[in-house]
Amino acid sequence: MSTTARDNGAGHNGGTVGEIVLVGHADLTPRTLELVERELRRRLEERCARGAAMVRCGAGAPLAFGRAARASGRRLIVVIPTDNGVPAMPPRRDRMAAGELLNLADQARLLAYDPNHRGSCVGADERMVASSGLLLAVWDGSPSNGRDATAHLVTYARARGIPVEIVWPAGAEREAVPAVPAVPATRERAVPATGRHGARR
Repeated sequence: MSTTARDNGAGHNGGTVGEIVLVGHADLTPRTLELVERELRRRLEERCARGAAMVRCGAGAPLAFGRAARASGRRLIVVIPTDNGVPAMPPRRDRMAAGELLNLADQARLLAYDPNHRGSCVGADERMVASSGLLLAVWDGSPSNGRDATAHLVTYARARGIPVEIVWPAGAEREAVPAVPAVPATRERAVPATGRHGARR
């Protein structure tokens, strides 16, 4: 596996065959990840233009994409975060997946971003998308929110003329977000009536 440092900020590659980049929801159910991996492998084998597969390291859809890429015979490029040129530790939830992805990868690409900061991760995804030849988006069609930017990245790619394919197999689901428990209304305590000098009447 080779390692390169690259900042994918140059924009769309002017018609040359770029990498096939994946983005998607981070809260897919285990069953959905199986469906997504199967569908990604099918598309990589049968439908997509030539080019390496590239994904930012992480658990869930990125790992499914990495496995699908290797199973389909694609070259796999895994983007890992750096801090001042030094590889940064991924969040705990992503560490096992990152290890597996690096074992699957033909190349690790270093990119400066903070894996614990949502805005920084979105910026890294934008740079990857900007230089790609095709975006595969594991997306249920819902708008972006404070936790998820998939819709934004789809719009970002389309605005730059980058082809987008939506991957959402039949039966796919996202994890239910636990509801925030309602705060019970505070009951006003009864205060004993008092006289002029504080004595109870």
